[in-house]
Amino acid sequence: MHTVAAAHASSILLDKRASLEKACGIVREAGRLGVELVCFPETYLPGFPYWINLYAPGDQHAIYVRYAEESVDLSTDELAPLCRAAAEAKCSVVMGVSERVGATMYNTQVFIGDDGTIAGKHRKLQPTFAERALWSQGDGSTLDVFDMPVGRVGGLICYEHMLNLARQALIDQNMQIHCASWPTFASSGTNRGAVYDRKVDALMRAHAITGQCFVIVAQNPVTQQYVDAMEAAMGPQSVLGVGGGWSTIIGPDGEMVVEPHLGAEEKLVVAEIDLAAIARAKVLVDTAGHYSRPEVLSLTVDRRAFRP
Repeated sequence: MHTVAAAHASSILLDKRASLEKACGIVREAGRLGVELVCFPETYLPGFPYWINLYAPGDQHAIYVRYAEESVDLSTDELAPLCRAAAEAKCSVVMGVSERVGATMYNTQVFIGDDGTIAGKHRKLQPTFAERALWSQGDGSTLDVFDMPVGRVGGLICYEHMLNLARQALIDQNMQIHCASWPTFASSGTNRGAVYDRKVDALMRAHAITGQCFVIVAQNPVTQQYVDAMEAAMGPQSVLGVGGGWSTIIGPDGEMVVEPHLGAEEKLVVAEIDLAAIARAKVLVDTAGHYSRPEVLSLTVDRRAFRP
């Protein structure tokens, strides 16, 4: 048995240092609870840029510059405090960051082992809709699964789960635990907001069933600080409100290991998982093995690193 958790929590939007400090506190709390792996929402550092869907593109230049300044440069030791917290807590971490390489940004998950060592990263292959104006595309060189004390851990980010072949690329690496990093749009007064949680539910259950893996879903609720920070920079808006967030842990049979936690209350959504459940699922359907038909259906992943 292993204890894992989703961090149902918001960062301090546009404040990398404060967000990192808060994340370290969450990891330490996870350690006190005996959690061995904790997964964070999309771009927790320095927060999800909701304004990209709320304001005219031509008005966003100044806040883009500010967001780039607050993004994480992985060639430096900026994540050293988080790595130390992971080692102190004996807890592996999957952290969502906006990664900056020079003037180019990527939507990235960073995988940190329980010894504080960065095992690797995954860059979102396809930024979604308005995100394409902010983040560059990732490539196949980071479509990896990592060996951690809790098992083989991989992850994808938000609507990247719509890329069925990307999901299969991780499944084919015998992934046991999948960290799904999301924001929330459930607090937006749009049709998208009204059905958002149901879409996430459907996608994540399908991934758990088709991949015969555990899925940890981590979302951030929208806080008043998020709204205030955006409106201070960009002016009033009437679409995105406070609230939302839907975090849970799903088993390889598609059933919830722990009921989804919704809303503004921040907490660690914790569950015990038994990897033996994967073997029970794979006896019936192993989509990385006996239930595949490679002579009919094959997947090619270009592992080369591309740079703009």
